[in-house]
Amino acid sequence: MKTWLITGASSGLGQILTERLLDRGDKVFATVRQEQALLELAAKYPGQLNIVIFDLTDLETMRRKIDEVFASERVDFVVSNAGYGLFGAIEEASDAQIERQVGTNLLGSIHFIRATLPHLRKQGGGRIIQVSSEGGQTTYPGFGYYHASKWGIEGFVETLAQEVAAFGIDCMIVEPGPTGTGFATNLDLAEPIPDYDASPVGKTRRGFADGSFEVKGDAERSVELLIDTAVSANPPLRLALGSAAYERISASLEKRLTEVRKQKETAYAADRIR
Repeated sequence: MKTWLITGASSGLGQILTERLLDRGDKVFATVRQEQALLELAAKYPGQLNIVIFDLTDLETMRRKIDEVFASERVDFVVSNAGYGLFGAIEEASDAQIERQVGTNLLGSIHFIRATLPHLRKQGGGRIIQVSSEGGQTTYPGFGYYHASKWGIEGFVETLAQEVAAFGIDCMIVEPGPTGTGFATNLDLAEPIPDYDASPVGKTRRGFADGSFEVKGDAERSVELLIDTAVSANPPLRLALGSAAYERISASLEKRLTEVRKQKETAYAADRIR
């Protein structure tokens, strides 16, 4: 039996992950903002599922609850999964929407992971899993602030992996493509500006509205692959899930690599002359 600590366990991939782990016989500390979301599941798995209530933006409560979890037993896997999407052109989103998006997806994940680190070091290791998105390596018009949060958390976790390896702690970043989890129906929508109707933002907005935005990823399969990879001996730093994620991330990286290679002469010319 392994023990997992998971944020955002009340819906989407987090909920499915929690259910599958319990089916496997593992123990889960599932964090939610409202206890009712998991009461039925807790009754089904007494002794396996522990509901931990806090909001990622309430740092004092979050840190206290995490201390309590680690005081009760060793945690093998820490899964930073909580997050959501804000859709709208860069100009359309309100200040409050921007702050909430970054505060939850980026700062919330950072503070959560930071709060677990002293405990992971003390117990001699563990695995940190950050659920990101293909949107942490590529972009869609209308998701600028979502991408800012995901590109940011990926840079944070990649840095963290270098810093904590010596303590027996390793990291994995999960990058699903568009997946059938209800993500689109739970988007925070910015107030549209008519001028953007004819832009790529407008096209994407209409794609969500009429269902033409293609969602290839299967949530159940994605979670099974996530678990299989997470419990393996040497997981990759990044795990792309879904053909869309693989194709878009590959194309994005190839484009960036082609561009930077064209700049070699200019880049080297910027060095100090010795």
